[in-house]
Amino acid sequence: MKVLVIAQYFPPDMGGASTRTFNVAKGLCEKGCDVTIVAAFPHYPHGKVPLRYRRKALMPERIMGIKVLRVWIPALPHDSIVNRVLLHMSFIVSSLFALPFVGEPNVIWAANPNLFCFFPALVYGFAKRKPIVRNVDDLWPEIFYEMGIVRSKLMRMLLDFLAKLSYIVPAAITPISAGYKRRIMEKYGVETEKVHVVEVGVNSVESLFSVYERKNKFVVMYSGVLGFGYDFETVLKAAGFLSKYDDIVFLIRGIGELAPKLERLIEELDLRNVVLDTNFLPKKKLSALLQSADAFLLPMSSARFVDEGLPTKVFEYQAYGKPIICCSEGEPARYIWLTRSGLVVERSNPHALAQAVLKLYKDRESVWKLGWNGWRHVSENLTSRHIGERMYNVFVSLSK
Repeated sequence: MKVLVIAQYFPPDMGGASTRTFNVAKGLCEKGCDVTIVAAFPHYPHGKVPLRYRRKALMPERIMGIKVLRVWIPALPHDSIVNRVLLHMSFIVSSLFALPFVGEPNVIWAANPNLFCFFPALVYGFAKRKPIVRNVDDLWPEIFYEMGIVRSKLMRMLLDFLAKLSYIVPAAITPISAGYKRRIMEKYGVETEKVHVVEVGVNSVESLFSVYERKNKFVVMYSGVLGFGYDFETVLKAAGFLSKYDDIVFLIRGIGELAPKLERLIEELDLRNVVLDTNFLPKKKLSALLQSADAFLLPMSSARFVDEGLPTKVFEYQAYGKPIICCSEGEPARYIWLTRSGLVVERSNPHALAQAVLKLYKDRESVWKLGWNGWRHVSENLTSRHIGERMYNVFVSLSK
């Protein structure tokens, strides 16, 4: 089977969208599929396009056996809504540069970014007369309404129309969580047979898991986007409650629009047990840093649509064999509870979060046991091989 993937973000780009696409592509290759990716020049999150891509409109390459057709994108960092929209709109156009070079696929998977990638996929689908499968990593445009970015009724009507079109036209839809599936069916009237939940998963677990070792510090870590989907104020308040424990450290690392605010709050609250790290780290250094954590944080915001998804970091956290402290009342909470891989506390409750940290701090056996449960679950169910096989089955069903 020949699969064409439309994805603005693909490794070495960081983030969940890139990880999702790579895991699926790798898994499909392991199933014997011929996979071609139409992706933007590497640019996320820093906006620094490598020199070898500059002054080019298109550049073919291979990554672990996967054919990748890289297309132009402006060298802009993802540090504002305006920049992100400009990048997405640019990719809609530049992704079509690869149309003469993709061959004849059997199916087209619109991977990322959400909603925007549907439009070039539609062009490819029309040109190649092949079915489109629409991926859903986040609920767009709902998240924009929840965050207050879009308030105009007219704009909402337009975005809802485009979103419905992107769900009705494709032959199948592959959201990353059951919560997203319910929302798509309820709001847009999509039939259940058309929607197939396929989680993000992980590339590998064997090389990531390490035996727990007691250290001088108990490190509670958040790693990922410093964005509005996460409630860092609750984390900082919880850290304040635990400031008397000299050997408990909160490490918040990543980049995003909330970084300046977090830096200011940490200084105002005089939180000496909180470290904010906004440095960009290569993959090996990032892996070593994540290995140093004793527990990971998943502080979901109170936004309804945010809490219906399953962030990529959930599976990555589990792959490191460490417990997760999850502030959620939605899909992440359900998943952590079902896999017995961490502690679940009420959102926006710093006292409950502080108590969860203390519980793990005092019970190192639970740290190991919960971490092991998560590691075992992803290794047995959610590696790229498992994810690729499930996605392959979706694609095969369209040709029957």
